Amino acid sequence: MQRAFVTGGCLTDWPTFADSWNDLALDQWMADGGRYRRRRHAVFTVTAGGAITREPHQPHFQGLEYNPLNGGVARWFEPVLDAVATGDSLTTILRWCAALFGRLSPQAVRWKVEVHQFRIEAGPDMVGQPTPEGAHRDGVDHVLVLMIRRHNIAQGTTTIHDDDGRLLGSFTLAQPFDAALVDDSRVRHGVTPVEALDPTQPAYRDVLVVTFKVLPTT
Repeated sequence: MQRAFVTGGCLTDWPTFADSWNDLALDQWMADGGRYRRRRHAVFTVTAGGAITREPHQPHFQGLEYNPLNGGVARWFEPVLDAVATGDSLTTILRWCAALFGRLSPQAVRWKVEVHQFRIEAGPDMVGQPTPEGAHRDGVDHVLVLMIRRHNIAQGTTTIHDDDGRLLGSFTLAQPFDAALVDDSRVRHGVTPVEALDPTQPAYRDVLVVTFKVLPTT
């Protein structure tokens, strides 16, 4: 996957990009009271030609039909840092996604793109829940889940399900650049909880989630 991204641009700032996961804010919107998730969020418009525009900071919203745990409210998260949003790594990832998803949705002229930096933490008395809402859809067209780093954790297996909840397959994103590419209109996806291998040491799972939704033409 790293080689695939490099063909769409460069990743010269990757170490700084990956290190930015150490500066995520605690997710204050967890309806289960969980303190295991940190995140930042940004919204972009991306054209079929690959032009990228960051939009003003805005909330993330999902209907309850997509997120029965945390949906139904406008959730404001700390913004993705400017240096991350304009850096080579994220720019390359967005352009690579636009090219791939554009082939899958050739009618798309413009996309609403949401970028989420997630850190799921685990500890001695805390199991981390990457998808506490369970297997779900995001309410978009296409999703990229990109592994940034795993540290001192077990499990965190990605599962793919049909509409009836039947398991279609599973795999674990284990190394940086391992990725899941999801057709959100066809399947549901989830991730099993993560636990610390050594409860006395920091334990976390860092991923980048990028969603693409076709914007109507005007």
